[in-house]
Amino acid sequence: MSESLLSEDPYQPLAARMRPANIEYFYGQEHLLAPGKPLREAIVAGHLHSMILWGPPGVGKTTLARMIARGADARYENISAVLSGVKEIRGAIASAQQERESRHRKTVLFVDEVHRFNKAQQDAFLPFIEDGTIFLVGATTENPSFELNNALLSRCRVYALRPLTGEHIRQVVVRALGDGESGFRGNVLLDDEALELLVSVADGDARRALNILEICADLIDETAATRRITKALLQQVAVADPRRFDKGGDYFYDQISALHKAVRGSSPDAALYWLVRMLDAGCEPLYLARRLVRMASEDIGNADPRALSVALDAWNVQERLGSPEGELTLAQAVIYLAVAPKSNAVYSAYNAARKDIQNMPSLEVPLHLRNAPTKLMQEMDNGKTYRYAHDEPGAFAAGENYFPEALQDKHYYQPTERGLEAKISEKLSRLRQLNRDSSQQRYRTKPGETSCNG
Repeated sequence: MSESLLSEDPYQPLAARMRPANIEYFYGQEHLLAPGKPLREAIVAGHLHSMILWGPPGVGKTTLARMIARGADARYENISAVLSGVKEIRGAIASAQQERESRHRKTVLFVDEVHRFNKAQQDAFLPFIEDGTIFLVGATTENPSFELNNALLSRCRVYALRPLTGEHIRQVVVRALGDGESGFRGNVLLDDEALELLVSVADGDARRALNILEICADLIDETAATRRITKALLQQVAVADPRRFDKGGDYFYDQISALHKAVRGSSPDAALYWLVRMLDAGCEPLYLARRLVRMASEDIGNADPRALSVALDAWNVQERLGSPEGELTLAQAVIYLAVAPKSNAVYSAYNAARKDIQNMPSLEVPLHLRNAPTKLMQEMDNGKTYRYAHDEPGAFAAGENYFPEALQDKHYYQPTERGLEAKISEKLSRLRQLNRDSSQQRYRTKPGETSCNG
């Protein structure tokens, strides 16, 4: 039922012993391996092509590579990008060439953690993929579009593998308990409550589930007629086992993206879920505090300026109290940001201003806005016609221009009708109307002339 791995070491971890040799015992990935799916049909028919298997740990990337090679009666060789370099790549290619020439046999080269190879090392595979010396099966937990060269990606099909469901993990564990050939030797039982806890802490990773199961079994007296794994024992073993969370990797950025989008979408419950999920997995709380400050400006802005203060206060409390006390203030801030009125008007205005500054020449500061601290500057009319706003009615100099002349009528900030910005919008509309009225008055009455009606 299970593959016998070539090794002189009589001991192999349970996860290795339970590696299925037949696709019928491969749990999960139905979107790729259900009957009629192209990848399954290729494996069954023994048709090879180079591919990248992208997915989280413990979902069957290595097992799938072995099945692909076995289905095509091809030689299987594997190297790890973590432990290998140019020497190992050359050796694998040389072995594949010899196998091809002497036995007319194809080679499936499995490269684990392929994203860890640099550009030159990735490029080294290209000519041998093209001439059929090897069929590359690369495994990666990182997004291939970010970590792999376009040249390599263009020669490989990318398959995205998903975390296993609870039912998949349950099937893997039950099979290990009942497989006397590759699973446990001797009678090992798992209480129902312990099984459900194991499914939960496995977090979609079959290897993690089997490793925890094996550790539990090793802690039970081997002389007992029945070795029973209880929920209490499993809790002791799994208590320090973290949820899936890859700092700096896809899982990390996917989760912070989910948190940000939940806040933006005004879903306090989902936002709190992702915050606690990241904290539970070991995310640095101060990183989350910084991201909350960003959200306060980007997605709330002047619709509720208090949001920025709440986020900064939460950051300050986290720094002062540390964990776990400070994390409650992060939760408070997340909920406040999620329920606050939303506006990206400041964010949009900032980006629009940056775009103009990047795409336009350095425009001159108008004379009336220039500083005039010296007599020479005053003689050059710096600041000569500037109107001091506090001396004007309502402390507003209607018609005054504070832009370079080429941008005189530009409006970057467009406040929404939500929260405080509704009042800001109303005020700006009034002030802009005063500017238009002043401009029309100047147009009708030129300097040195009096208005007349003919």
